[in-house]
Amino acid sequence: MSQQTIHNVSDRDDLQRATTIRGTPGAEKEVRCLLCDERLAKVLFGVTDNRLGSPGSYEIWRCVDCGFEQTCPLPTQAELTELYTTHYNFGGQRASLYSRLREWFLFSFVNRLWVRLDGDVAFHRRRGTGRLLDIGCNEGRGLRIHAANGFRAEGLELNKKAAQVARDAGFKVQTCLLEDFHPDEPFDVAVLSNVLEHSLEPRRMLRDVHRVLAPGGQVWISCPNSESWLRRVFGRSWINWHVPFHISHFSAKTMCRLLEQTGFVGIETQNITPAWWVSQSLIAYLFARPNRQTRQLRNPFLALPCITAARFLGFPALWLGNIRGKGDCLQVTATKA
Repeated sequence: MSQQTIHNVSDRDDLQRATTIRGTPGAEKEVRCLLCDERLAKVLFGVTDNRLGSPGSYEIWRCVDCGFEQTCPLPTQAELTELYTTHYNFGGQRASLYSRLREWFLFSFVNRLWVRLDGDVAFHRRRGTGRLLDIGCNEGRGLRIHAANGFRAEGLELNKKAAQVARDAGFKVQTCLLEDFHPDEPFDVAVLSNVLEHSLEPRRMLRDVHRVLAPGGQVWISCPNSESWLRRVFGRSWINWHVPFHISHFSAKTMCRLLEQTGFVGIETQNITPAWWVSQSLIAYLFARPNRQTRQLRNPFLALPCITAARFLGFPALWLGNIRGKGDCLQVTATKA
């Protein structure tokens, strides 16, 4: 497997070069860091949607000051809405072999054992009491697990079909943006499981999370780790670029800085590398083609052997990557000051 080239932004000439992308025809539009508004330098180009096959080619740019990375060009909110509607959103699918197997596995004893071994990306092992808000709860699979773990779980979900499925299961789910959500009572926990990286305004999202939490409440965040060693192995095929849906690419450093700036303390981070994520990168590397959905990602007869090999044969490499802070998933908890 060949390694894709990652441009070195430490070169002083690159850092001093003006950072621009093509905007409207005949005009240049300067791109600034979403977190600190400083200039950016390109680190990777020619990245395409290797999951869902949405059109377009994108670049990854890194801030010359804080090191935060983001997808460029940034889509507008209207463009994102259209992309989610066309390629991404839950449409009520329940009858496929993949969805049936996923449903069985998620609520099985096997999954509880697997999460203990493989790492808990979605905080499904955490038990407690109090009010929990799952932001981006989709059709409510996580709500069911959080409720079983002792929480009074509610959700936010913009997809009306998915939200209705969660409501039909007995959960209270709002379909507004977080910035427009004003709960009657604050929450003890807010969960952002693979959500924050999708936001065009991550700072505003965390400020709104801070607003809806009770004093001493916690935010639980999981997202891809931009310092993962697997991004360098798979290059453009790394499944967690997930352009254009992943806008922000966080490292532990940039995540902690943003949490501190938005009023959180007691920040704790850890790395995990789910075998599922590794298998998805491998399948994308082998089968993805531009502008085509990679259907092999949802083939259980292909994914299961890859997952097994990644977890058991690749265990030493995954374990070493995690303890060095180079795992694929960044898991963060922080407390409202």
